[in-house]
Amino acid sequence: MSGWDIADIPDLAGRTYIVTGANSGLGAVTTRALIGAGARVIMACRNEVKAHALANELGERAQVRRLDLADLGSVREFADGIDTADVLINNAGIMAVPHKRTADGFEMQIGTNHLGHFALTGLLLDRIRERVVTVSSGAHAIGKIDLADLNWEHRRYQRWAAYGQAKLANLMFTYELQRRLTAAGSTKLSLAAHPGYAATDLQSHTESVQDFLMSIGNRLFAQSAEMGALPTLYAATSAEVEPGAFYGPGGLRGLRGHPVRSGSSSASRDEMTARRLWELSEQLTKVNYSFGRK
Repeated sequence: MSGWDIADIPDLAGRTYIVTGANSGLGAVTTRALIGAGARVIMACRNEVKAHALANELGERAQVRRLDLADLGSVREFADGIDTADVLINNAGIMAVPHKRTADGFEMQIGTNHLGHFALTGLLLDRIRERVVTVSSGAHAIGKIDLADLNWEHRRYQRWAAYGQAKLANLMFTYELQRRLTAAGSTKLSLAAHPGYAATDLQSHTESVQDFLMSIGNRLFAQSAEMGALPTLYAATSAEVEPGAFYGPGGLRGLRGHPVRSGSSSASRDEMTARRLWELSEQLTKVNYSFGRK
């Protein structure tokens, strides 16, 4: 896959993709590239105004549907409106925000980044024909899953530790989903991707001086959102992907470059914790997965 780029995306005519957070940042780049290759994209977005602005630019194959991952009622309503799709891309995310709660009382980062996508995937899995791609981060390496206090109800909240936990949860979910699909005899794929250090508006919502500092870092060190989206696009479209694989930039310690197979922390490979996280996620979201042999 050396040097893989948007030009290497195959013809996607007749295929349908769901992209969460499709109206900005990596999601917008991903959506634009998929549309450019002929796909139909369901843009699953909380900000419908921004989503419609992009959809109007991209044409009739871009369709906007409201989805707020921080509200399980919205997740269920969105899922009820989907008939079928080839690929689900769990792209939306928040990073290092102040201590807040979702509509269902979850800590905002684990609730949005992991539990919202966990519920969405479970509700849609029987209608996804080919693969699920979940966007994680190199920051998963600083994460630790606290099963006794996943929602920061007893610990002093630390925004970056909470982000690391959520991104680690994304990756553990990807691996565990693949294990369960394989065990069920399903040919569906579960894959993960990360953008390295890409300049997007993800870094502008900490509501602190860190927004300013990260804006400087974006200008000086980050690669473009177009490059950052390549691992997701590779995972979502390439016929050469491996089941349960994690893809990210291949250069400068995984921070920039074209997509390659990425390594991940030993914690992300902890199968016992992954099973327990899965069970807890089902309990919290009240979404129980059903695996068919497809």
